[in-house]
Parts: sequence; C-alpha cells; structure tokens
Amino acid sequence: MLEFDTNIDQYATIKVIGVGGGGNNAVNRMIEHGVEGVEFIAVNTDGQALNQSKAEVTMQIGAALTRGLGAGANPEVGRKAAEESESQLREVLKGADMVFVTAGMGGGTGTGAAPAIARIAREVGALTIGVVTRPFKFEGRKRAANADAGIEAMKKAVDTLIIIPNDRLLEIIDKKTPMLEAFMEADNVLRQGVQGISDLIAVPGLINLDFADVKTVMSHKGTALMGIGIATGEDRAAEAARKAISSPLLETSINGARGVIMNITGGANISLYEVQEAADIVASASDEEVNMIFGSVINDSLKEEILVTVIATGFNEQEELRAKPSSRPPVEKEYDHTYHYAEEPSNRRPVREPREYREPVQDNYRVQADPQEESLDTPAFLRNRRRR
Repeated sequence: MLEFDTNIDQYATIKVIGVGGGGNNAVNRMIEHGVEGVEFIAVNTDGQALNQSKAEVTMQIGAALTRGLGAGANPEVGRKAAEESESQLREVLKGADMVFVTAGMGGGTGTGAAPAIARIAREVGALTIGVVTRPFKFEGRKRAANADAGIEAMKKAVDTLIIIPNDRLLEIIDKKTPMLEAFMEADNVLRQGVQGISDLIAVPGLINLDFADVKTVMSHKGTALMGIGIATGEDRAAEAARKAISSPLLETSINGARGVIMNITGGANISLYEVQEAADIVASASDEEVNMIFGSVINDSLKEEILVTVIATGFNEQEELRAKPSSRPPVEKEYDHTYHYAEEPSNRRPVREPREYREPVQDNYRVQADPQEESLDTPAFLRNRRRR
C-alpha cells in the first residue's frame, strides 16, 4: 500500500558538483531553473570556462598540470588534475549528506575527473549519485570509447549512477532542432535528473521524503535509469506517468528495478487524487517486490502541466554489492584504477592497465601508447584476422 509522508527533512546537506563543460552547463541550468535547497559547485580545468559559471563555489583543478588551459580532451589529464587538487575537493565536499556528481562523458575533465571526485565524496561519507550523459553518436568513436571507460570508472566510485544516453534525446526532440539546442537539451536532462531527486528532500511540497528513504533506495544500487513524462489536460497525471515509464530515456523496462523513486511535480492546482493516480500507474508497472518511494513538489511555473520523473535503481544489485566495499570509507585502494582512453577512433572497449602506476608523458598531455601494449589491447579475433 502506498503511504504519504508529509515531513520535510530539513537537515540533509545536499551538494551538486558539476565537472567539466557538460557538468558546469548542467549546474547553470539548475540555477536558472531555481533548484532549491542545494549547494552548487562548479569544477573545471579550464579557468576561462569557470568565469561563465553561476555557481556560488567554483574550483579550478590541476592548475600546475594544465595551467588553467583545460584537459585537451584527454581524460588522463582530467584524472590527474583531480588528484592534484584532492585536498581542496575534500574540503568543499566535507559535511555533505548527499552529493550529486554530474558530467558529460567523452571529453577530458568530466570523463577523467568525475570518478575521482565521486570517490572523494564517498570517502567523506556522503551518499554519492552520479548523473552522466553518453555522447551523441555523431560526436565520434573516440569520445564514445572515452565515455565507456569513464562510465565504468564512475560505476565503481558512486552509490548509484544515472546514465542518460544522448542519442535517445533524438527520439524526443524535433528533427529540425539545431545542434546547439540539442546539446542544451542534454544539459537540461542532466538538470532534471538531479532536481527530480533533490526537490523531494529539500523543497517543501505536497509530499516530501526523508533523506533516509532516499538513501535506502539509492545506496549501493549500481546503475539506474531515468524516465521523464510531462502532460496537460484532463488526464494529465495518468498521461505523464505513462510517458515517464515508457520514456525513450529508459533503455529497458522498470520491471527489473529493485527500487523506484518517483517525483510528481505540478502547479498549485495539482490534487492529491492526481498524485495517487500517477503513483498507482508507476507502481503497477513495477515489480511486486519493488521498494517504491514517491513525493510531490509544487512548482508554480508549471501552471497546467504535470511533470513525472521516475528513477529506477538496483537492476544488478547483487552483482554490484559484491563489487562494492561493505562500508563506505576507506575506498582509496578499490578505485585506484587507470583506464586506457581512446587515442585514435576505435570500437575497442577500454581495458584496465596493470596496477603499477606509470607517469604519462606530459608532452601536450597525451599518453603515448606502447606498440606492444596496443597489440595486446586488440581483441583476439581482430589479431587473427590481420594474420590471414
């Protein structure tokens, strides 16, 4: 049976840290949309890009390594920049109950630094949620390969990782949408992923959630999916709920999810019946044993619209739990991995290097690949094909 909880958790400290260009843009979108009850932090290796940030806290990482000129689309530089500035990052994240690490995967700073920052957030004891995008297919194979490696690193560093495939946005937006607007929409979806959760805790509404409830559904839950639905009219609540659970952003059905968080947002005229109706639709589409929590937030700017956000977690819960530590800190050794990021366009998936640390060549911040290693990175069936 669904239960309503009207208590507001006033003591949860929520921090949103945007990493790299995509993460910084997402933070700006959140501030523009009036996301409340959270502290915003913008992190980048590019000092000039930080000047455009609207966050109350901005941090340039890796100043000695990059001299404020960015990571040059090299994730290794992004990772090392975060390690160089670890003490400062630890200081700004200290005291947080919940940290959202948001970034666009595929570039240099976001891909390389976000996993390192997420690791630090967990080490200081925060429930750590990653919200990242996969690049559009037209951005090329190199960015796709870098994104794959970055996402694998993020999975090991966070409690829950929400992955938004940008290509799925093409099923939502108009075909004539300009490229710039398509990227803005990707930033906007990052914003909705964070706001859909944070509003339930931090913003007074019709139904609020305790931080402990959210922690139960999102702690050590691995990969998560997000669906968004918006509707108007007489059956707006039911229609928005159905759109959310069949959203193109959901790569699979929410049936296999062990946990679901649902946010129903509407104007001042949203009724309790509409909230119950939307919640029932999502609950009936979920597994019978699902741990579902939901809340409702009032947003006057929506007027006649209702927005339903569904976060589904715990698809591979048992496997993820075996891969994670039994307690949060310390986690330094567990995430001390280096990944091969793509140097040239390739379909190869990234492969972990040996645990022995090797300093990359600093010339233009590119890691020079060993020819012998390169051959070992090539899948066996491709090596055999070349010998024929």
